[in-house]
Amino acid sequence: MPLAGGIAGMGYQCGMLWGAALAAGAQAFRTFGPGPQAETAAMLATQRLVESFRARTKNEINCLEITKINMQGENQALPILKFFLKGGPGICLSKTAKYAKDAFDGIKAAFSEEYFESYPSPVSCATVLAQKMGASEMYAVMAAGFAGGIGLSGGACGALGAALWINSMNHPAEVNGFNYSDSWVGDMIEKYLESADYKFECAEAVGRKFESVDDHADYLRSGGCTGIIEALATI
Repeated sequence: MPLAGGIAGMGYQCGMLWGAALAAGAQAFRTFGPGPQAETAAMLATQRLVESFRARTKNEINCLEITKINMQGENQALPILKFFLKGGPGICLSKTAKYAKDAFDGIKAAFSEEYFESYPSPVSCATVLAQKMGASEMYAVMAAGFAGGIGLSGGACGALGAALWINSMNHPAEVNGFNYSDSWVGDMIEKYLESADYKFECAEAVGRKFESVDDHADYLRSGGCTGIIEALATI
């Protein structure tokens, strides 16, 4: 739930993309088991998922840009009411049903490739964060595609997305609605912002987009994102 509405209702990457990336990671784990090859496969598959999603949404991936509804502000009831009155839930469900087939086909196509180059660990910042949080090997691979702002697209931080997803499974009763200001979700987001110089999107936090899985892996091996990962892992 904390990934819905573009991370706690803040309008970043659509929740459909976060969910599709997790599905790609699950298939990567089933196919390759734990380790760099599975992480690489999940990241490459997620890149395809981003491309197919953009094709359906006029090149947009952020919830705010797609729905035109801002869930933030002092009175959240008004935008949520507007969202319902405009038929938002039905529209989103329809888009989800249509995109599910695209996502399935994209994941299937990605894993039909004969060869995946495997890079030395670490490959994905989201996987590193998941491991530090004590997640299982499967969950660590499932989160891999979040890296670089989901499929290296430069959007909202993938490590933050992984932290929210993993922690939400430990706090299932505390993730209803979009009012997270007084919850662990709000605390985690604030901790992230402090560690990332108050830059929410990956491309802004690191100063560029990553060109490839290898580029991102090199960045991690050189110590990139260490401060963000350590900050999130301690919550």
